[in-house]
Amino acid sequence: MGPMSRTGFVERAAAVAYLRRLGAAETPHLTTDLLTHLLGTEAILRDWDAPGHVQLAGLCHAIYGTDGFPHPLARLDARPDWSAAIGPEAEALVYLYGSCDRGVTHPALGAPAVPFRDRFDGSRFVATPTQMAGFALVTVANELDLVRRGALDEEWRDDVADLFDRLVPYAGDRARAAAAEVRGGDG
Repeated sequence: MGPMSRTGFVERAAAVAYLRRLGAAETPHLTTDLLTHLLGTEAILRDWDAPGHVQLAGLCHAIYGTDGFPHPLARLDARPDWSAAIGPEAEALVYLYGSCDRGVTHPALGAPAVPFRDRFDGSRFVATPTQMAGFALVTVANELDLVRRGALDEEWRDDVADLFDRLVPYAGDRARAAAAEVRGGDG
């Protein structure tokens, strides 16, 4: 099975074109531009043979901004457009990732019931196992791309490895291997 058979060529092409139109290639993001980082995150998920909707979510994970990158490319009223472009399952994961209040969610990672606070509307809920699996894979791939690009200093690398350890219950061996890579300096 080739890489495009998992992601979906049409959806991926639509997403990349949309990201380009919104200026992702011109948006600074640490050591590179946002589009390069989004493509790097997607490439990690593709290498892991993640489900297609997770790969697409990785490609688009910052379109609404994130708690760590508050520079949205699209407004929330564009959600139907993104859903049409990449599919509702991928868009829902993009929204979950972008809306996550990390101050509420990250400390609870590793627990059986992980609380989420939507930073856009303030609502609270407990993530489902399916949501947690997708969220964890996108989180690990996102942070691992940053480490591999040299965007994080040693102090942050330790924090990222600890984050990956807390994501093992949801992302399994991918999070475990990523934590070992970060700790070993293989980035």
